[in-house]
Amino acid sequence: MTSAILRSPLKHALLFLVTLFALAVLTPQHVRAQTPDTVSTNDVEFTDIQTPADSIAAAKKKASAADSVAKPAVNKSAATAPDAPTNLWQLFIIGFVGGFAAFLLPCVYPMLPLTVSFFTKRGGSRANAIWQSCLYGLSIIFIYVVFGLLITIIFGPAALNGLATNGIFNFFFFLMLVVFGASFLGAFEITLPSSLANKLDANSDKGGLAGIFFMAATLVVVSFSCTGPAIGGVLSSAFTKGDRLGPAVVMFGFSLAIALPFTIFAMFPSALKSLPKSGGWLNSVKVILGFIEIAFALKFLSNVDLAYHWNIIDREVVLSLWIAIGILMSLYLIGKIKFSHDSDVTHLTVTRTFIAMAMFAFTIYMVPGLWGAPLNAISALLPPLSTQDFDISGGGSAIATPPNTSTIKVKKYEELFKRLPKVKGLDEWYDYDQAVEVAKQLHKPIFIDFTGWNCVNCRKMEQEVLPKPEVLRRLQNDFVILQLVIDDKTDLPVAEQYKSTATGKKITTIGGKWLDFEIDKFQTNAQPYYVIINEKGETLVKPIGATDVNSFISYLDSGIAAYKK
Repeated sequence: MTSAILRSPLKHALLFLVTLFALAVLTPQHVRAQTPDTVSTNDVEFTDIQTPADSIAAAKKKASAADSVAKPAVNKSAATAPDAPTNLWQLFIIGFVGGFAAFLLPCVYPMLPLTVSFFTKRGGSRANAIWQSCLYGLSIIFIYVVFGLLITIIFGPAALNGLATNGIFNFFFFLMLVVFGASFLGAFEITLPSSLANKLDANSDKGGLAGIFFMAATLVVVSFSCTGPAIGGVLSSAFTKGDRLGPAVVMFGFSLAIALPFTIFAMFPSALKSLPKSGGWLNSVKVILGFIEIAFALKFLSNVDLAYHWNIIDREVVLSLWIAIGILMSLYLIGKIKFSHDSDVTHLTVTRTFIAMAMFAFTIYMVPGLWGAPLNAISALLPPLSTQDFDISGGGSAIATPPNTSTIKVKKYEELFKRLPKVKGLDEWYDYDQAVEVAKQLHKPIFIDFTGWNCVNCRKMEQEVLPKPEVLRRLQNDFVILQLVIDDKTDLPVAEQYKSTATGKKITTIGGKWLDFEIDKFQTNAQPYYVIINEKGETLVKPIGATDVNSFISYLDSGIAAYKK
């Protein structure tokens, strides 16, 4: 009786934790992180975006082949590179919580007592059992990490870097996550060939290290129907982040979360008695993950829609689908709907009730967004408010945009970027040459905002930093604002297309032109990336990426002071 009482709360706690973990895994980690995003230079092809050192070397080798298109001069000494170690730590955490969620799925969790029992009997002594279980865990980690490294080797770091706005691969990820989500909902099972599992299982009977390794490989293959969709979810974060070690790091975190329970419980087998028994709650975890993966898939489809100006997947479309998914998930949690592999929900546990309440509340929170409410908590994941047809919020601000006092009244590309997220009260320009001419007329420095349609950190800055009164006042009064969208896929006129001296690639799109400018002059492809220059194109202060309000104000003040000198 006492054991059952202890198991029940633990089961509820695990169900609650996996829901939160799944939300964290399937939400892009840079929603909260202030690290730069990166994108590709080309349309829907793999690109070879180079590191700062590669760009400098390529520029020297290809100087003689420079195109006739004029490039504005900028002081390169102020350039900085993205903080890659921070990105990798974030990917590790995403992989780890994703692995923990995968561990609680029906294909993995029930195997824990069987595996622990095997090592306890096979080892003979407790020391041998611990040693063999550690080797088993390391073998699991090795298999997954090698898989991650193969992803990088096959696609290449530059290709991974280009997936953030690549149309083909964003659409592929959309379809992949929908398929994985449908699998979790019970439509079908994704499994590897049974012959492979049988061969690995036969090899696991061998003694020594080889037998333990093949036993780990058998677990990886047999559990693929559950772990496969989870792997797809966490790997999508690595692909869109663009780090060359990203897939390996995220797989290390994923495999570590799966391997640790097997190793720890093999060391302390008596602790198995405190774990909840397998049952219907495992299917509930699986279904919740399925709903979340389908919801997250819409983010990838929206990326393609924005970059290619399809104007189909607008903000209200995504919100409507998310609200529908939220309602279905809420009804599922309270037992009003169920799938073929689910058990009947005879009563609601306290944990399940609280999770259902949270989901209902989140769904209700999204509803006002259909009429233009900003929804700051999730706005970075949604298409920009400027894509919404019905908006009664008036943009959320009564701040007037200062009048354009220059002689240039028609902004180049203004119609193209009318759906770009706006900061109310700013008068943005979208072409470098026009901004330079305006700066000469108004005698103001130029504030360059390297941004993107699908840059999550850009949206964070536009919602949490740039609209602040003390920031907005400086930008309005003291700068010419230039937004360069580096992931736009609109073709350049043939006469304006050229071959990059930095990457050797042919530049054919507007976004590619501004990305090439950023790489060539600042040795980075980060976004957001903020640069302050004068009318001559000279960098006044060291550029920065996403930051907090106080640091950003200090940056603007230093730029103003440098310009006046």
